[in-house]
Amino acid sequence: MGGTGALDIGKLRDRLGLIRERVTRGGGTDVKIVAVTKTWGAEALIAAHEVGCDGVGENYAQELLAKIVDVKAEHRLPVHFIGQLQTNKVRQLLDVVDVWESVDRASLVDELVKRYVGRPKSPMVLLQVNTTSEPDKGGCKPAEIGALIERALGGSLDVRGLMTVGPTSGDVAATGAAFRALAEWADRYGLHEKSMGMTGDYEIAVEMGATSLRLGTALFGSRG
Repeated sequence: MGGTGALDIGKLRDRLGLIRERVTRGGGTDVKIVAVTKTWGAEALIAAHEVGCDGVGENYAQELLAKIVDVKAEHRLPVHFIGQLQTNKVRQLLDVVDVWESVDRASLVDELVKRYVGRPKSPMVLLQVNTTSEPDKGGCKPAEIGALIERALGGSLDVRGLMTVGPTSGDVAATGAAFRALAEWADRYGLHEKSMGMTGDYEIAVEMGATSLRLGTALFGSRG
């Protein structure tokens, strides 16, 4: 886990305000801002709460577990797990993760179902879809969405929506097509949440109907 560097709360608040303005100008309404805090320390999670972000996003199980212990309950935002997830990490994260955004295969659905049996609350799940056909990206194939939704609902998981990562190339047309496709699939299956858009492409995501943005550098800046 990297060091935290110096977090300037004033700059963070200003950046969040600017992002919300851009979202509104782009036609977004009630769009959640999930602060991606990977490689930052516990104070980034606390700062995201202080300035009014809607959640924090983490990619790595061990990193998340190492720093969440330093965040008091009153300073915690909903934790979104957004990285590729191994089934053997689910048990460790049960009491930490509020939204599982990277559920992309039957074995992971089954592990979540197994681990939440007898627990008072079903987890909120977003199915990750590979909308670019890039082999290095996580996500199920579009043709697998229906079966995964059925499997998850059959296990009493709370499937709220879909998630995707835009193309590595950053091509505007390709990015728009990927996000448009995700929104259409979510609507087709009656799912409200559309988690798409990161620092380099969030305005395109808003245009295509994103309900949640995952932003790191846009909020915290680049490391020096």
